[in-house]
Amino acid sequence: MPKFTFIRTKIYSAILLLLGIITIGVLGYMFLADFDFLDALYMTILILSTVGFKEVQPLDYDAKIFTIGLILTSILLYGYILSAITEYISNNQLFQELKFKKVQNKISKLTGHTIVCGYGRNGKQAVARLISYNQPCVVVENRSELMDDLERNEKIMHIKGDATDDEALIRAGIKEAKHLITTLPSDADNLFVVLSARQMNKTCTIISRASNDSSYSKLKIAGADNVIMPDKLGGGHMASLVVTPDLLEFIERLSLIEEEKNSIIELPIEALPSEFKNKSILDLDLRRKSGCTVVGLKTSNKEYIINPDGNTLLELGSKLIVIGKPEQIRKLNGLF
Repeated sequence: MPKFTFIRTKIYSAILLLLGIITIGVLGYMFLADFDFLDALYMTILILSTVGFKEVQPLDYDAKIFTIGLILTSILLYGYILSAITEYISNNQLFQELKFKKVQNKISKLTGHTIVCGYGRNGKQAVARLISYNQPCVVVENRSELMDDLERNEKIMHIKGDATDDEALIRAGIKEAKHLITTLPSDADNLFVVLSARQMNKTCTIISRASNDSSYSKLKIAGADNVIMPDKLGGGHMASLVVTPDLLEFIERLSLIEEEKNSIIELPIEALPSEFKNKSILDLDLRRKSGCTVVGLKTSNKEYIINPDGNTLLELGSKLIVIGKPEQIRKLNGLF
């Protein structure tokens, strides 16, 4: 049994014992001293509280013996309660529980957030990027050394738990989440998380890390929308630095983490005013209104069109990829 659970059990046991002694005291005085219920309860509370008021009426021999036993029992009970509370506070469990409840209350109110399973190297990068875009996220982590890092960062909402456990995902708000990213070290664990998450939320976008090529198809079949293999990306990135270094640096500058330096964004058609829906890109006239340029379009069928024609219709479910200077992007965000 975990230490925290053991201490809390001691406190619950002490409360039950106190209620039990009160019950025994009331019954004892009712039968031994012929008190009515109110007088018996009054006498019992006097004894347990040790305030020293006079008894309701003189006690006979049996009632006095019973009272002595009640007093000694209450002293032992107070000692037990005091030790349990002292141990509870000294182990910082009270403050930890209050903090846990506060965080859990925040998480329970979230909708459309992102759950990140695992706070290792990839998980930290994902969380940093989400925070830079002001996207609410919840981290699920079970390793103590990584939990220490999370505890020191008040900006990150997190829960301690095994992401492969359905209960941990439920506490993280999987039913209301819009995205889930699983970056656990084991492909088998990631597969289990994807299966569980997809079962609990059919519309959630799931992105999984994979180490082996053989895991890619399995994760896709399990319900992952995207599967990322960091080793392949890293190798491809290094090769690009040799083949097209200037192009790669330019693309990286477009996707800097700092929000105030972002130069490229995606614009859902649903976010546009109703008069622009089912109109063309030319009707939107982003270039004149904000200085930004449309460089791509993701259709409702998830097809990508690079440099779309101005007569392309803006259908619901599609997204525009827009590029511009930081101040132009801010102007665009102000328009819609």
